[in-house]
Amino acid sequence: MAEDFNTDSMFSMFLFESSQLLEKLEGIILEKQDADCFDDADINEIFRCMHTIKGSAGVMMYDNIMKASHKLEDVFYYLRESHPEDVPHMELVEKVLAVSDFITGELDKLRNGETADGDESKLVEDLDEFLSRIKGEIKKQGIRLPKANKQEEPTQFYVKPVAEDDSHFYKIVIHYRNDTQMSNIRAYSATYALKEVAEDLLYTPEDILSNEASGDVILAEGFHMLLQTKISKEEVLELIDSSEAEKIDFDEITSDEYGKELVNLGREPAPQIVINLEDGVKPAKDDKPAPGDYVVKSKDPGKGKTLAKNQPKQQSIISVNVEKMDALMDLIGELVIAEATVLQNPDLKVPGLDLTNFQKAASELATNTTELQQVIMSMRMMPLTNTFQKMKRIVFDVSRKLDKDVEFEVIGENTEVDKNIIEHISDPLMHLVRNSVDHGIEEDPNERTMLGKPAKGKITLEAKNEGGKVYISVRDDGKGLNAEKLYEKALDKGLIDKPMSDYTEKEIFRFVTLPGFSTKEQVTEYSGRGVGMDVVVKNIQAIGGRLDIDSTLGGGSEMTLVIPLTLAIINGIVVQVGNSPFVLETSSIKQFVRMTQDSLVQEPSGEEYVVLRGEYYPFIRLNEKYELPDSCCNVDDGIVVVLEHEGKQICVLIDKLLQQQEIVVKPIPSYIKKVRGLSGCTQLGDGSIALILDIAGLIQDEERR
Repeated sequence: MAEDFNTDSMFSMFLFESSQLLEKLEGIILEKQDADCFDDADINEIFRCMHTIKGSAGVMMYDNIMKASHKLEDVFYYLRESHPEDVPHMELVEKVLAVSDFITGELDKLRNGETADGDESKLVEDLDEFLSRIKGEIKKQGIRLPKANKQEEPTQFYVKPVAEDDSHFYKIVIHYRNDTQMSNIRAYSATYALKEVAEDLLYTPEDILSNEASGDVILAEGFHMLLQTKISKEEVLELIDSSEAEKIDFDEITSDEYGKELVNLGREPAPQIVINLEDGVKPAKDDKPAPGDYVVKSKDPGKGKTLAKNQPKQQSIISVNVEKMDALMDLIGELVIAEATVLQNPDLKVPGLDLTNFQKAASELATNTTELQQVIMSMRMMPLTNTFQKMKRIVFDVSRKLDKDVEFEVIGENTEVDKNIIEHISDPLMHLVRNSVDHGIEEDPNERTMLGKPAKGKITLEAKNEGGKVYISVRDDGKGLNAEKLYEKALDKGLIDKPMSDYTEKEIFRFVTLPGFSTKEQVTEYSGRGVGMDVVVKNIQAIGGRLDIDSTLGGGSEMTLVIPLTLAIINGIVVQVGNSPFVLETSSIKQFVRMTQDSLVQEPSGEEYVVLRGEYYPFIRLNEKYELPDSCCNVDDGIVVVLEHEGKQICVLIDKLLQQQEIVVKPIPSYIKKVRGLSGCTQLGDGSIALILDIAGLIQDEERR
């Protein structure tokens, strides 16, 4: 039944499922990296992962991926069947990760529209050599080698049925779990595995490659096969991938029964056995289906038959293009703006209007809009599990290359964050984890034991959600940061010019984020170039987050990313300066205070400071900074807002508070010259445009003065 088919419709699912399997594979490998060997459950799971990737890659005709995964499958096939002792565990871990890296690289090429043209020959050769050594050990132990796990290209999918004395006839129904992805591809893998031993093979649905909807039929009714072969039932089951199967109905039948079942699967026209469910005639319920149970009205010659026992069930999970989700989020933002426009319409302020009914309807609208916004935002939320999984791999690779014994602990990996946020934090998090292994953990274990610490270093990656922010911290129990050495290093490089007494300890710790700063004397593969931490800060600030650094000399360091849950909609306070509205993010506001001119201190250079409870804070008059007319210049007539970012505080003078509302963040148009201290804009209910203040930018401007 060789048929033409279009793989375009299966391409995205192939990439998705293969990536999921590789993540599962790496999770198993990294979890058991310090063990003596893999247990049976791990071996079976790794074998199933490779078997599925091999089958899918074969269907999609990516030969290099298929060959690499098949060779690794061979290794675990022998491990599963022979249970050899003294297998070099760490070498096996590295082999598996090498295959994982190769396949991941090929998948990345495919995602970018390139050709998966990587050369797998060296990888296959290394695995062959490793497998030969394992086989040699097995022979020395006197254990019989299992039959080879062969993979040959088919010359023909079906062979004309010729019954011989030693032929067996089987009726097989595979029932996959309801959450199985690409069930039609898994069904094809089963037929692909059996084709080499089949004298005759027929299955339904017939269009498993050309029709994606066949997957729904398979999930609802099972995948039905009729097989004529010379091998035993046990050998047939061994060939079928049952990793996603809930159960497999397997019956050996006679040659005559096989002929009747061929009629059921549409092999021969069978007008004498037709069940019309529309007329109310139903097949008798029995433990085993009768020959006519699976026959419907005859179709045109050459067309497959549709089983009529049950209708396909709806899947509870669907995949949606991210661009559609982004478009939906944009529409929700416009809806929030439209709601504000309606509720703040100046026509509603006419004296004497009875707005009781309007207020009730408006309240219901606001409730529904808020709930809709929360649902859409929750759809975009993703757990950090996959991101944290990648960090495990980084710790493994770096610690191996630096010859450091490191334990890696993960806490709160199920914390959910907006998908766009996850994409922005992956690289910064990678730098922080890598630095903890490279800079944090001591090179000499004796140095640790002398301080009463375990010889094995420990790095903890933790995520938690508090107050609309996500806190992701990377902790190590290493040597910590030396404030004096950091100051001297920054001074030598000309990055600072003030005495050490002018800086707090935390400010000195932040020197490591300055461009060009590095504590390494020699450039290595992982550090010493003075780039990395400054990139971390820029990337985090780009999404409205910050980096907090804390450290104890000899006790370790902690780097904490504080990031928003989402970028699209924020809670803000609308304020007015002159005739211009501005937006302050609620989480950045510490307090509003009324002050007098006596609370200001002005330096000869012109900078102003506010004295608040004995502390001095930089003071900015927004009307002067942005040259806004018709604004109050007197501190006595305005309101001072204390703002905070990354532990630093600043005070700004505004004329008055307008309202609190949800703010839909829009970028400032590219044709407008970029102005420091502004991060975006939004549309208010009255149609006016309000600028969103960038607190980090204002603080940096003050520090440069």
